[in-house]
Amino acid sequence: MTYDWRLRRAASADASAVAMVAAASFLETFAGILPGSDIVAHCARNSSPEKFAGWAGDPATVVTIAEHPVGEAPVGYSVLTSPDLPMDVLPGDIELRRIYTLSVARGTGLGHRLMALALADAAALGAKRVLLGVLSTNVRARTFYEREGFVLAGTRRFNVGAGWYDDVIYARDL
Repeated sequence: MTYDWRLRRAASADASAVAMVAAASFLETFAGILPGSDIVAHCARNSSPEKFAGWAGDPATVVTIAEHPVGEAPVGYSVLTSPDLPMDVLPGDIELRRIYTLSVARGTGLGHRLMALALADAAALGAKRVLLGVLSTNVRARTFYEREGFVLAGTRRFNVGAGWYDDVIYARDL
């Protein structure tokens, strides 16, 4: 089925909606993979409305919200911002800190549309390379990023709740 997803730049007023889809998509993605208490703690700390309002108000950050064409419910989002990765960050680097869709959107092309817009936004901000981190065992996401032209660039340990996990870092030149 083809959808005409609505993608737009999120404003501070959208922070609660983006936070809701952020927590829901993180839970959907990692339930059964990470401990539930770690998921809940991570979302409380990193996906609050205040966090998204701050990003939405930062001129160096782009938060995109994806809305369902029927009723405009939030179903996905991305966050493009300054890199916070344990590697040599070069001038012109930007991090795709988050890109998620709810399962209702899987297989519809929304992920590709969010990625295409994030890459275009990165270029518009003057970025030369996009970086992102992903759980090393998240095969679905890794396959998606590789299909989108990203290549391995490093590793990191990433904290989720009380746990530490192995991530890989991908990069894509613009």
